[in-house]
Amino acid sequence: MIVVPLLFTLILLITQAVVWGHALHVAQATAAHTLAATRVEGGTESAGHAEAQHVLTELGDGPLRDVRVGVERGADEASVRVEGTASSVVPFLRLPVRAEAAGRVEKFRPAGQVTP
Repeated sequence: MIVVPLLFTLILLITQAVVWGHALHVAQATAAHTLAATRVEGGTESAGHAEAQHVLTELGDGPLRDVRVGVERGADEASVRVEGTASSVVPFLRLPVRAEAAGRVEKFRPAGQVTP
């Protein structure tokens, strides 16, 4: 008799792990696309936020909930942080999801100019 509840619990935990993994993938994809829009020549933090919202809208209301996106762009570096929680399959279990991406800001340099 105890085997069936344990089996169902195991199935729920495995399903929760899969949902968390998918939410992590969504966060990573959002961070990568947001960084690409932010770091291009002429890119801005607001362009990064717009791209993040576009990616999240395209992916739909899936496994990533309560999403917060932080975008920073300096003179040489840009960085993105995506945070949220995975949808809950197991009641009362809220697993955090976090993805980060960073890179150098693209700059136009005339031919022959060496990058420092």
